[in-house]
Amino acid sequence: MEKLLITVFGEGKDLNALQMSSRGVVIFFIALILIRISGRRSFGLRTPLDNIVSISLGAVMSRAVVGASAFLPVIVCCFVIVLLHRLLGWLIARNSPLVNWVEGEKIPLFRGGRFDEDRMKRALVCREDVMQGVRKSALTEDLEKIDKVYMERNGDISAIKK
Repeated sequence: MEKLLITVFGEGKDLNALQMSSRGVVIFFIALILIRISGRRSFGLRTPLDNIVSISLGAVMSRAVVGASAFLPVIVCCFVIVLLHRLLGWLIARNSPLVNWVEGEKIPLFRGGRFDEDRMKRALVCREDVMQGVRKSALTEDLEKIDKVYMERNGDISAIKK
């Protein structure tokens, strides 16, 4: 049985296409389970916290596919990342000061009929970026119809009509 597992999944870094593919299939299903445990938020809201989980899981899980790290420690590490994400998500939902620290705050970019150039610089956006957000969210280019424009915590730009 052990010889069969080594033939199918390989050992170490010298893996053939069958072994890497077999590991990829297993990692795919493990990732699916981990994402289901992590919750919809990890791939829905796209906040900094959610991006960290996505990037971390991808980076760590790839090590198991290519044989750069032992398989079981990789899976345990990924499980810990997912549990940490769930814990922080749970804490954020119940603690508003924590949400601002972990995910940031929305940044007002336009209000009172004026662009806020200082905040736009802080958000690293130009007027055309703001206008793109206005067109996308408010379906207009007429700033006379816009009350406020924000850069949301996930980086999207949204506009509120008057």
